Amino acid sequence: MWKVAVVAHSGKSLGGGLGELREVLAREGVTDPLWHEVTKSRKAPKYACRALEDGAEVIFVWGGDGMVQRCVDALAGTRAVLAILPAGTANLLAANLRIPGDLIEAVRVGLHGDRRPLDTGSVNGEHFAVMAGAGFDAQMIKQADRGMKDRIGRAAYVYAGARTLTAPRAKAAVEVDGARFFKGRVTCVLAGNVGKVLGGVEAFHGAQPDDGLLELGLVTARNPAQWARTLGRVALGNAERSPFVRVARGRRFRIRFDRRFPYELDGGARPAVRKLRIKVHPSSIKVCVPASSRD
Repeated sequence: MWKVAVVAHSGKSLGGGLGELREVLAREGVTDPLWHEVTKSRKAPKYACRALEDGAEVIFVWGGDGMVQRCVDALAGTRAVLAILPAGTANLLAANLRIPGDLIEAVRVGLHGDRRPLDTGSVNGEHFAVMAGAGFDAQMIKQADRGMKDRIGRAAYVYAGARTLTAPRAKAAVEVDGARFFKGRVTCVLAGNVGKVLGGVEAFHGAQPDDGLLELGLVTARNPAQWARTLGRVALGNAERSPFVRVARGRRFRIRFDRRFPYELDGGARPAVRKLRIKVHPSSIKVCVPASSRD
């Protein structure tokens, strides 16, 4: 049996809660896991690293995409194996990897599933597993704070997004793998390691988290009407056909804004910056996935 650790956000819920998690692990033969609970995701990296130092072979991460991102950032490039228990609001990484939202099944994936090497991306040196965004995306996430998400769940993103549609654009100069790709005004910049976003919508067609590449999307829509046309294309799976979208794929992106622009990593807001240095780190983390799952 694997030596198991749990790093849990105590404010998140899945199934019968952390009490049920202990019971499920015990039924699987894990009676004395290393156990760490935190009240804020930014406190998780210390305990994830401690679990690895204490010999954990599988580290279960209980929480949402932000909690997973903090642990990925701390453990990328190590021998760590992460098992995701999707207890957050969106759980985008779990959804893209087909990790079930049922607690018992998610534990079984962690103990008996495949160990899949995944790429991570980084923004200004901090790793992410799902997506990073600047502008509209980051402002929406900042407005959909934890209190709103606790009250209305995923609808918080819809509400916050509607309030952000008229946010001002910024001038941006964008390079992809060292070559000039775009110069002009943007409302949103999105770098993706996976394809699907909220609601299972495929923002980046064909994106895979283990292909050694990142996806890049730029949105130039400047008012609700143009956003409606853009989101309609996204919902139909052909965002690249929108006149307000530019897409690319590469290993390194450099983006310079004419003013400080807010950004986010896997649903976690970060302070505004004028430059983003984005790069891919191939096969830098292992994650437990359902057996023989490759999507």
